[in-house]
Amino acid sequence: MSEENAPNSGADGFRASARNQRTGLLVVGAIGAIVLGFALGFLARIPLDDASTHTPEAGSVDVGFAQDMSVHHSQAVEMSAIALANTDDPAVRGLAYDILTTQQNQLGQMQGWLNLWDQPLLPSGGYMGWMDSGHTSSGHTSSGHGDHADSGHGSSGHESGSMAKMPGMATSEEISALRRATGVAGDVQFLQLMLRHHEGGLPMMEYGAQHASESVVRQLAQTMVDTQKSESVLMTDMLSERGASPLPMN
Repeated sequence: MSEENAPNSGADGFRASARNQRTGLLVVGAIGAIVLGFALGFLARIPLDDASTHTPEAGSVDVGFAQDMSVHHSQAVEMSAIALANTDDPAVRGLAYDILTTQQNQLGQMQGWLNLWDQPLLPSGGYMGWMDSGHTSSGHTSSGHGDHADSGHGSSGHESGSMAKMPGMATSEEISALRRATGVAGDVQFLQLMLRHHEGGLPMMEYGAQHASESVVRQLAQTMVDTQKSESVLMTDMLSERGASPLPMN
C-alpha cells in the first residue's frame, strides 16, 4: 500500500490522533471529576449530622433537585463529550471541557447525597413536581414557595404537577445530529443546544437555591446558577461571532 493511500496518513492521521488523545484525557478527567464529586457528597454528611438529625425525604426539594439535576447534568456531560471529540475550535473545546468536568463533579455530589439519604438516584413519575408542592423540604408550608411556583412556571404548564420532560433538554434526534455534525456547523449546534439546556435548567437551580432545606444543597444550586448564567452569556456571544442565534425554548 502506498504512503499516500495509507490509512490515517497526513492531516487526517494527525486529526484522528488528536481526537484519540482528547478522548483519553476526557475519560480520565470525567472519572476523576465524578469520583471527587461523589466523595464531596459523602463528606457533606459531617456538617449535616452535627446540625440536625433531619434527612430529606422523597418529594422534598432537596431530593427532587438532586434527582432531576442529575438527569439534566448527565445530558450536558454527554453533549460536552461529543463536542470535545469533534471540535477543532479551541474556544469551543475549552468551554466543553469546563462544562463536562464541572457538571460531572456536581453530578457526583448529588448522587452521593441521594445515597446518603437512601433515595433513588433517578426520578420516577415525571420531573419538577417538587417545585410546586407548596412545601419546603422539611414539610412546612412556605407562602413564598407557592407564589414562586405559580408565577414562574405557569407558561410551562408546570403548576399542574410533574412534567414528562424538563425544559431545555435535547431530543434523541438532536443528540444524534450533534454526533454527526462537524466543523463550524457542529460547533454552532453544540452552542445552541447547550445554551438552551442551561436556560431550561435555570429555574430548577434558582428554586433549589431558595428552598432546599440543606445548606450544602442551597450552596451547590447557587453555584450552578452563577456558573451557568456566566456560561450562557459566553455562549450567546460565541454564537453571535459565528453568525448564529440561540434556539427557542422547547
